[in-house]
Amino acid sequence: MIKRTIPSSGEDLPIIGIGTWQVFDVSTDKYPVVENVLDVLHKGGGTLIDTSPMYAKAEKAIGDVTSGMETGDDFFYATKVWTNGSEQGIRQMQASMEKMQRETIDLVQIHNLVDWKTHLVHLRKWKEEVKIRYIGITHYTDEHHGDLERVMKTEKPDFVQFNYSITSRHAEKRLLDVARDLGIATLINRPFGTGNLFSLVKGKALPAWAKENGIDNWAAYFLKYIIAHPAVTCVIPATANPDHHADNVKAGSDLLPDENLRKKMVEYLKNL
Repeated sequence: MIKRTIPSSGEDLPIIGIGTWQVFDVSTDKYPVVENVLDVLHKGGGTLIDTSPMYAKAEKAIGDVTSGMETGDDFFYATKVWTNGSEQGIRQMQASMEKMQRETIDLVQIHNLVDWKTHLVHLRKWKEEVKIRYIGITHYTDEHHGDLERVMKTEKPDFVQFNYSITSRHAEKRLLDVARDLGIATLINRPFGTGNLFSLVKGKALPAWAKENGIDNWAAYFLKYIIAHPAVTCVIPATANPDHHADNVKAGSDLLPDENLRKKMVEYLKNL
């Protein structure tokens, strides 16, 4: 799998991870499904698992499943703090560590910038204490890209997470370039929109020129467009389907489209 460098540390990170919103919010009877998906990620060379206290049972599912996997320590664990107030934030982060059964969490992000000034103080302290390795901020709508940019410029977090897809390209206007210029790693959420991209192409065959360029399914079409951008560090498609994630993982290797092909990919979808 292709790897990109985390600018603040020089550590390499595989370019395809996994998101857990809704799909990992499961009871114990579904744990074998979670393990299968994580096994696909690991075998394909991916490491990053992105979750949040907002995702209900997801953190506990991740902790319970990975604690029983021989490969559990190979993953890059990313979660978030999503509450108001100093004490509430600390309690929530402590609960995340307990649920995920980790003594150190690789990345804690301030979810949707909620009370970010308060949480940033404690995240920096936790980083100094090596309770966490990286600090990040997130949002998922175009309307908040400007807010992310302002915090990026003043606070220089290690990571920024935001929405970006082949049909939702607002991040190309400024945010991706700003992250690159500031040396901030990027996590991409909503790479398939909210699933609407697959609805757009349902029943439609891939164009021959896509297959000629190493794109052999629609997931690869959507993901390769994103990861071809040099400012993208890691993409986190969410799924609990091992076969679907095998396609996602495979997209993180082999050829990437050049700028001319990326433009052609956009125009093709516009004309469907």
